[in-house]
Amino acid sequence: MKLFFFGTSSFSKPVFEALKKGGVKPRGGHAPLRGCSPILWDLEKGIEDFKKLNPDICVVAAYGRIIPKEYLEIPKYGFLNIHPSLLPKYRGASPIQSAILNDEKETGVTIILMDEKVDHGPTIANEKLKMKNEKYKELEKKLAELGTKLLIEILPKWINGEVKPTEQNHQEAIYTKKFSWQDGKIDWSKSADGIDRQIRALNPEPGTWTAWNNKILKILEVLPISKKNGNFKNGQVFLVENRQTAIKCGFHSAVLLKTVQLEGKKPMEIKDFLNGRKDFIGSVLNSNY
Repeated sequence: MKLFFFGTSSFSKPVFEALKKGGVKPRGGHAPLRGCSPILWDLEKGIEDFKKLNPDICVVAAYGRIIPKEYLEIPKYGFLNIHPSLLPKYRGASPIQSAILNDEKETGVTIILMDEKVDHGPTIANEKLKMKNEKYKELEKKLAELGTKLLIEILPKWINGEVKPTEQNHQEAIYTKKFSWQDGKIDWSKSADGIDRQIRALNPEPGTWTAWNNKILKILEVLPISKKNGNFKNGQVFLVENRQTAIKCGFHSAVLLKTVQLEGKKPMEIKDFLNGRKDFIGSVLNSNY
């Protein structure tokens, strides 16, 4: 068996490493995938070389490029894609970030038989995962591990014809977008919970930010709190119990600041940031920059 692998991001790395380390060794004595090591492939190498090498099956994990139809038709067992959502929900570029932003209580991974449309092919397998207020990279790691485990389990069954593809319900499809710098702009009139989800979803890229003293201030980590905060304005910095630093948000809520990064500086905990910046307390942050 010749297994080719397409992947370019941190999500794809554990999948490739698992395939490379142990091959795909089916349970129950099934023969077709006895010790199958992956070949890392890139479309830039060209379709003629791809044809000559005669791949039996291809695995895709966060490749970041559309694979042309002429490639999809070559492997006997097709292209299997590991997607970090429960398809047809959250097709496209940012399924993990979108799940966090939309306050989903669960997500998961889906393995599909690829066709020429984005995350459109029939489902081979899926598995759910409960969400626990993770940051983007934390959830990405969990889903990569779950997707790897599911792939190793399902691949021999797929080759042996023990699994049949199931058409997605395309009417329920939800598409995501690639997030930009402007998506990271914090609106302090929103709820503390919503701002917390934005920060957890959009870091490290594209980042979440506000402005202070005519400089960009990245907000890297916060903790939502719900309380009435006197006559503070939305975006105003103030002190709470134990001299912790908070920012007033909408809906009678606030966030405690944990980690920030001022333009031109390294990330730092808020207690370190306040050294020499006493005028930060009482200031009003805004994103009109």
